[in-house]
Amino acid sequence: MLRTIPLFFIATICTLQFVDLGFTADPEEGVLAGHSTHGDAFNDGPRQAAYLMPGMGNIQFAASTENELTKKFINQGVAQLHGFWYYEAERSFRQAAVHDPDCAIAYWGMAQANTGNRERARDFVAEAVERIEGTTEREKMFILSYEQFLKEEDDKGKKIERKDRAQKYTRALEEIVEEYPEDIDAKALLALQLWQNSRAGLPIVSYVAVNSIIGDVFDENPMHPAHHYRIHLWDRHKAKRALHSAANCGPSLPGVAHMWHMPGHIYDKLHRYQDAVWQQEASARVDHAHMMRDRVMPDQIHNFAHNNEWLIRNLIKIGRVEDGLSLAKNMLELPRHPKYNSLERRGSSKYGRERLLLVLSSYRLWDELIKLSETMYLESTEDRRLEAERLKYLGVAYAMTGKANEARAIQGQLLQKVSDNKASLKGMEEQKEADEAAAKKDVDKGDSKKATANRERRKKEREESTKELKRLNPQLEKAAKSIEIALIAANKDWEAALKDWKKADLKDNLLLAEWQSKAGKQKEALETVEKEIKSKPEQILPLATKIFLSFNPKSPEDVREDFEKLQLLASQADIETPLLARLTPLALELGLEENWRAEYELADDLGDRPDLDSLGPFRWHPYLAPDFQAQASDGEQLRLKDLKGKPTLVIFYLGFGCLHCVEQLHEFSPRADEFREVGIDLVAVSSEKMESLKEALADYSKPLDIPLHSDPEQKAFKAYRCFDDFEQQPLHGTFLIAPDGRVLWQDISYEPFMDVDFALKESQRLLRLAGHGDKLKPIEPFKEDTLAKD
Repeated sequence: MLRTIPLFFIATICTLQFVDLGFTADPEEGVLAGHSTHGDAFNDGPRQAAYLMPGMGNIQFAASTENELTKKFINQGVAQLHGFWYYEAERSFRQAAVHDPDCAIAYWGMAQANTGNRERARDFVAEAVERIEGTTEREKMFILSYEQFLKEEDDKGKKIERKDRAQKYTRALEEIVEEYPEDIDAKALLALQLWQNSRAGLPIVSYVAVNSIIGDVFDENPMHPAHHYRIHLWDRHKAKRALHSAANCGPSLPGVAHMWHMPGHIYDKLHRYQDAVWQQEASARVDHAHMMRDRVMPDQIHNFAHNNEWLIRNLIKIGRVEDGLSLAKNMLELPRHPKYNSLERRGSSKYGRERLLLVLSSYRLWDELIKLSETMYLESTEDRRLEAERLKYLGVAYAMTGKANEARAIQGQLLQKVSDNKASLKGMEEQKEADEAAAKKDVDKGDSKKATANRERRKKEREESTKELKRLNPQLEKAAKSIEIALIAANKDWEAALKDWKKADLKDNLLLAEWQSKAGKQKEALETVEKEIKSKPEQILPLATKIFLSFNPKSPEDVREDFEKLQLLASQADIETPLLARLTPLALELGLEENWRAEYELADDLGDRPDLDSLGPFRWHPYLAPDFQAQASDGEQLRLKDLKGKPTLVIFYLGFGCLHCVEQLHEFSPRADEFREVGIDLVAVSSEKMESLKEALADYSKPLDIPLHSDPEQKAFKAYRCFDDFEQQPLHGTFLIAPDGRVLWQDISYEPFMDVDFALKESQRLLRLAGHGDKLKPIEPFKEDTLAKD
């Protein structure tokens, strides 16, 4: 029986020759240059070839294929599925299909790798069904059961409830296990589904039963990555039951960062924060190794930013203040991108800013907070909620350090914002009434479709703005009140400060306890601290505060028991930080050393931990740009060495036959002088032949202010990974190369990068951070940067 083989697999087997203009797909066929020929779903999927990675465990997942490489990539893909590394799993399964386009289970794997995109998953599983003839009964059961699970309507068009789909799929996996009891991956997937069923409204009936299924897997393969699933099973139930898997999860699949991250869930639940920190650092290091090896930007990695922000929270809990500050700053230093990492979007920048403020405020490092507010780390931002939070803490910091005038100025800013927002809300309400009256008249006259559409658009915009301002004003009012009570406390009017505590938003009950103590309310203060100790067990600050408030020079032995416990909690703490340094005199009174920390001892249930350096570098570093060669229209050759010594933004475009590329050049060319003024050169490399490039330039009405070069064999495109290995076509790419030849920023996509303002500002920021900012023009600050100094 003849089967249809998708073009992207044929293309990888055969060498395709493109026309003079590089890849310039016919617009009439609806495929733009750089876009996948198989639809929009493939545009964002993996487009570079997979390779056999180290640290992918010892999975053996049988598949109907004679090709040895296909078998290896299927095993790797299944391992990556077990580690929730879905993007790389899809890449592995696609590579498996490259070597055997008829291997049905490879398409099943692609579907499994798209749990968050059911439409793509359905398309992939349909390809598997098309190739199902010739597979084993076991493979048929995997493929057909997943096909049914992905269906959202029955044959009559009636919606199938999620709960029903989950029940049927669970039963289908049970049937595979019953028929093939030796298939441990089927058991692992069954255990995973039983855990995930709770999201479909099917609670786990027996944790012990699910755990038993996972135990059967380990009986056959003690280092199977199902340790991941056991952690999820017990994480929110009885975390202690997963300690064995916490020790083995990372080593079972050491090349997947998420597998090192997951044990942190268990250790955090058990208040073993030092152990959680080790796991989270291990995860970050594995991610760093992957990013630098495969030339991926940090926030393109799923879970990377979350892992690091949680690591900072745990560093706070154990008193590693300097490490927490360092990591938060590092998160803010990482390359930003409008799609996946900015101060406004969830990613390293937003998390880093939030956690930096958390470290500074938790340990009351007010002077450092003020200094950092004048840098990029705590810069002013157009995001109104983030800016309100920044101003709140900055105002409190000024108040706490005796700078009352500066604190009042910021409080005034916040109150002015409240007043302006109220005026805006009133104006929008009046506009709403006016629009409604005008709409009534228009209807009476015979309203046009255009007028109706414009009115609906204004209504939607007004409703969104109203909702945002109504949500923002309480935050601004609480921020202003926080500064007010901080100013009152700075004047030592503790009673007045406590009176309005609940109206503020200081989020620090330990500070509340200290103010209660200073107001003579010692009993209330200690009750407040005890509540914090109960809600945050084994954390250093609540117990340290209790000792500080309880200490009586006349009876120092009263705090000895608590202090001995604190010594263990503080084994890795920075005891020089002010909130802990104030305990040193107390330690001396108790006959302890000035360095009063106890020695840190590893628990005996951690398994064989590798050296952290063996997993990857402590921090991400930009990779060295590959060498390349391209030819200018005058015949001159451009090499990477020609760029060294000066920052350069390199644009890879797909010829003048690509309309999007022409638009990109039109965006960047008029701004070339702005880049040059700050010391950054612009260079463009095309996929078209030199003859075509010259013809296009000759026909072009206005000269471009960017040097253009030809790379008809697309060697440079491939060197910079601006190339789809599966469909054998070049992709769009934009790269910032530093004077030392390192790539500080990149964007590789099916569409060209168009945001010139972002590229210019981010290039300057990254070059300064990398130490190449001597000749760069100062970045224009956001208009509110100077307000705190007025």
